[in-house]
Amino acid sequence: MRLESGQVAVITGAAGGIGLAMARRFAAEGLRVALADVEEGALRKAADELGAEGAEVLARTVDVGDRESVVSLADAVYEAFGAVHVLCNNAGVGSGAEGRMWEHEPNDWKWAFSVNVWGVFHGIQAFVPRMLAGGAPGHVVNTSSGDGGIAPLPTASVYAVTKAAVVTMTESLYAHLKAEGASVGASVLFPGPHMLRTGLWESHRNRPERYAKQRPRRTPYRTLEQYESALRAAGQEVLFTPVEEVAEHVVDGIRADRFWMLPASEHSDRQIRARAQSMLDRANPAYLERFILD
Repeated sequence: MRLESGQVAVITGAAGGIGLAMARRFAAEGLRVALADVEEGALRKAADELGAEGAEVLARTVDVGDRESVVSLADAVYEAFGAVHVLCNNAGVGSGAEGRMWEHEPNDWKWAFSVNVWGVFHGIQAFVPRMLAGGAPGHVVNTSSGDGGIAPLPTASVYAVTKAAVVTMTESLYAHLKAEGASVGASVLFPGPHMLRTGLWESHRNRPERYAKQRPRRTPYRTLEQYESALRAAGQEVLFTPVEEVAEHVVDGIRADRFWMLPASEHSDRQIRARAQSMLDRANPAYLERFILD
């Protein structure tokens, strides 16, 4: 797909981090951008910044876990711009779950699935039929993660399960679009290859009351800075990938019609090989052992 001035990109989770970086990168190509996020204040700030840089921007406060909220977003975008060419289902949250899986609160799972899985599905249902009906080339980018999308990090199992679901959903979407002979493509994005400084680390600030914690946490939420300090204290090297680099990877991937938006990484390649070999050998998942806690 060619990215051209005047086209329209829709990005969820666009008030900061990867989402805002993608919006800024699309705007640099001359695309009009529709920003959606649950954080109204941060969203308005992001829209004002992009507008000041010369971008044509539409901003809407959206809860992607609510189907009607996403449908209303689609209605607003088509009313304002008349078309959509790029859809980035990027909004995501951590779950805030603690302990072993059997100790997790059901609301931890419900909230994570509401945003990370249902949010992607709602975006597909609200936009893809209209993109197909428009007849123009287009592309859908769904944000996954190496945690779950490649192999799970057991200490973040809820998040991993949702991101594994995003991969399978996007594979299925790709196959359905191909079966239709559509001019709309699909990709799954694995941000990285290193850690990212995004609001995901503090997503609990946006947790809705309907998915509230049912009992107090045993430990406080850990900030990215605290997590980074703990890793360094344990002697581990901590590297970060700039969100702008992720956005550049997305633009390159759309142009190349690349399904796996997976940056080069020896760590990721080792995980992929180890997991695939374990399945081929019908062997136990030894690639998880270094993550299993005492």
